[in-house]
Amino acid sequence: MTDFRAGFTAIIGRPNVGKSTLVNALLGQKVAAVSPKAQTTRRRQLGILTTETYQLVFVDTPGIHAPRHKLGEYLNQEANDALEGMDSVLWLVDVTTDPGIDDANIAALIPSRTPLVLGLNKVDMVQAPALTARTDAYRALFSRDVESIALSATRGDGLPELLNLLVAHLPVREAEFDPDQVTDLYEKEIAADLIREAALINLREEVPHGVAVRIDEFTERENGVAYIGATLFVERESQKGIVIGEGAKMLKTIGSAARKEIEAMGGHPVFLELRVKVLKGWRDDEEWLRRFGYKIKKKR
Repeated sequence: MTDFRAGFTAIIGRPNVGKSTLVNALLGQKVAAVSPKAQTTRRRQLGILTTETYQLVFVDTPGIHAPRHKLGEYLNQEANDALEGMDSVLWLVDVTTDPGIDDANIAALIPSRTPLVLGLNKVDMVQAPALTARTDAYRALFSRDVESIALSATRGDGLPELLNLLVAHLPVREAEFDPDQVTDLYEKEIAADLIREAALINLREEVPHGVAVRIDEFTERENGVAYIGATLFVERESQKGIVIGEGAKMLKTIGSAARKEIEAMGGHPVFLELRVKVLKGWRDDEEWLRRFGYKIKKKR
């Protein structure tokens, strides 16, 4: 097919602006963990949308923010690295708030020669006058003309129009991925993210960002049930008690929520066993960050 288009779009923005929610909505299925808490996304993840005429690969990235530990530095670097070699960039902003210093810093990171689309998300939560004023304020952060589109990732507003804009920037070339592939992560990796998602949604404010998940076992048994054993790591003994809860009630709540999401993702029954351990300061420990799957570069 000589006019088939294929390429990559990086989705960047501050934490909790709806990047992963948007990817899930565009793909029509859940491949990325989402929660109301910032920094739910901790790695780059591909979302692959293939039709008869194009293959558009979204690169979902961690939210760019002022880091307070090595994990935060890594998340920013993941987002920054994703900007290299893209066919376009989708900068997603939360239009319920005015642009701030973090937004100005993000705008400065976007390569000037890469086609840019400004996605104004959460328009279902803002009145028209404020939307117009904030659109102008975000566009003013650039010295070049910027395409912009009003969106609601949760309600679906503007998604067909957004796809048209992004596809127009794709080069004519063959697809790089199998038409049935929707992400680059393995089921095991997504399961870990979904367990952490359940923890983020259910835990108190002081705990979530100190939680890491390690999959200790992932096996499919003869009866078709996938057995998953996982460990949730926290940084303090007090956090361990909160995660487990009285009578292990919270841990059961997290496990039940995660199991349902993993079953929906994998399409088969799941037996999920969770345990909790304390690992002090893991977010500032490069060796442990690497063990948890974060691609921290070793210093020479």
